[in-house]
Amino acid sequence: MNAISGAWDWLTTGANWSGTDGVLHRLAEHLFFSGASLGIALVLGLPVAIVLGHYGKGGALAVNISNVGRAIPTFAVLTLLLIAIGSGSNWPVIVALVLFAVPPLITNAYVGMRQADRDVVEAARGMGMTDRQLLFRIELPLAFPLIWTGIRSAAVQIVATATLAAMAGFGGLGRIITAGFNRQITAQVVAGAVLVAALALLVEGVFLVLQKLLDPMRRRNRPGATELSGMSGVLNP
Repeated sequence: MNAISGAWDWLTTGANWSGTDGVLHRLAEHLFFSGASLGIALVLGLPVAIVLGHYGKGGALAVNISNVGRAIPTFAVLTLLLIAIGSGSNWPVIVALVLFAVPPLITNAYVGMRQADRDVVEAARGMGMTDRQLLFRIELPLAFPLIWTGIRSAAVQIVATATLAAMAGFGGLGRIITAGFNRQITAQVVAGAVLVAALALLVEGVFLVLQKLLDPMRRRNRPGATELSGMSGVLNP
């Protein structure tokens, strides 16, 4: 209880939120690492997985290769990148987090595309849709829930894992925890852990809300919405 009450006191002390070692500065660093890594992972992994899933070729190999990355500890990758690239930039952290985020993105996007209802796809093809129309109007809307789940998982994992950057001397909320360990201040360690957990939960909640707002299938019954909604009689189970 002392650690919890101490953490509350630490979090409610204004001085701990300001300055270069304060919560706000460390939070900005953490969000920068997380946002940049997720953005790069999306650009690199998502198009490849979607195209492979659309054509149904090479996807299994890509999924297996990306899954191998999960077996390698992120901190070990970060250490190797730190030796190779040096500590003069943030790239070791960003590259390590990108490698960590790509597997769930590729796996979910590929599986989502392949699990799109083939009867619906074939019906759309029979209506004369081109490959491009099939991809953007049929397969992607049907695969959206799994694709977004992969994005959400990657985002939460990145936010949680970015804490390790502090162990290699970089910034982020992890620096609050490591500073607490170095000074043997348990309350600060607990406060840092609480901040990381709260941020991860917040990201999870935001992405859940976005999933409901962005899901193209939620509009399929609105009159005259899209060509996909015009096929609602086929798409509805």
